[in-house]
Amino acid sequence: MRMNTERNLRRTVLPNGLIVLTERMEHLRSVAMGVWIKSGSRCEPAETNGISHFVEHMLFKGTRSRSAQHIAREMDSIGGNLDAFTGKETICFNVKSLSDHVPIALDVLSDLVLNPVFAPSDIERERGVILEEIKIDEDNPDVLVHELFTQNFWKGHPLGKPILGTTETVARLDQQKLFAYHGDRFHGGNMVFSAAGNLDHDLFTEAVAGKFASLPGRQTLHELSAPEPSARILLRNKKSLEQVQICMGVPAPPITDDNRYATLILNTVLGGGMSSRLFQTIREERGMVYSIYSDLSPYRDTGMLCVFAGTSAAKALEVVDLVLVEFRKLKETPLGTDELTRAKDQLKGNILLGLESSNARMANLARQEMYFRQFFPVDEIIARIDEVTAAQVQAMAQRLFDPERIAVTLLGRLQGVKLKREMLEC
Repeated sequence: MRMNTERNLRRTVLPNGLIVLTERMEHLRSVAMGVWIKSGSRCEPAETNGISHFVEHMLFKGTRSRSAQHIAREMDSIGGNLDAFTGKETICFNVKSLSDHVPIALDVLSDLVLNPVFAPSDIERERGVILEEIKIDEDNPDVLVHELFTQNFWKGHPLGKPILGTTETVARLDQQKLFAYHGDRFHGGNMVFSAAGNLDHDLFTEAVAGKFASLPGRQTLHELSAPEPSARILLRNKKSLEQVQICMGVPAPPITDDNRYATLILNTVLGGGMSSRLFQTIREERGMVYSIYSDLSPYRDTGMLCVFAGTSAAKALEVVDLVLVEFRKLKETPLGTDELTRAKDQLKGNILLGLESSNARMANLARQEMYFRQFFPVDEIIARIDEVTAAQVQAMAQRLFDPERIAVTLLGRLQGVKLKREMLEC
């Protein structure tokens, strides 16, 4: 057991390997808690792509002792909020309730996670729901361009596959496959239970142990190797779109990289807000786009920095050129003191504001455990941001913005639009 006095954190490992993390927040009247599975869509074989997300949906459809309606009514009766999401590397089931109602909320959450029935009639109904969800993404151009970009960036690797799966893979999922997946992934060595709010660690851990004691304690599954990024140029014509959607990306460091704070500042300066270079030059000064930003997607063993923009077909190549100009400037010229300070303050503000809710702190606890196996006090994170120099940001820009490693996806009415590798010099 470890303790962190700054944030009143506690950690206990149960005999079956389940890690229980808590943060006591006495000023609240609520508790947010979450069960985190340490594997998501990147751990799926190609033939069952989408099964993590399918299982996440199905766990809400009923247990051995509760129907889906029973689950919904029980949560509504205590004013609680029950939710879940699937990512590339995690699945999370979470609930928030008043602290007085923690026993009920914990009972519902643990029952939902541990005792699914995967009734065939429910599987067929939910399959239809997920197929509609896939269609929504295909109809949404900025979601679709990101999906196309990711699939090409990590070509042939599960990290590049869609979290929702495809119409073909979702159509093949059945009760046997869902039970097999649940048995393989939902065990003590592959799960973290985190909670934040008005609670007592020892009493809470005792309650969690009572619910999860029967869970087997196998080791975490051996994960697949890191993907090899691919610098592909993809032009996808879609005449129904009024705009051309642009994604431009490069490989970036993994989530635990020692230089992660320099990468965060680089992303903030490039496209991390309304004062960023991309927003100011391409939207505000030239009026060529409505939406433009850059985003970091760091994972356990790799990462990606991606720029997104939407513009007219006539301006698409000019927008690409202007993004490359900003890449070049970051490589050639160190940040000025004012811009560096502003980016640091923006980043620190985002981090501190992001820890204001019990839900955010619960998630932060779990992610630090899963990726770092330790807890970084906020003061330490702030200090690490403050230590970053302009030279470190410039060195990261030189490392990332290699013309040979830039991948581009354009989606929209592309008649006459051509993009070659030699046009990506920066």
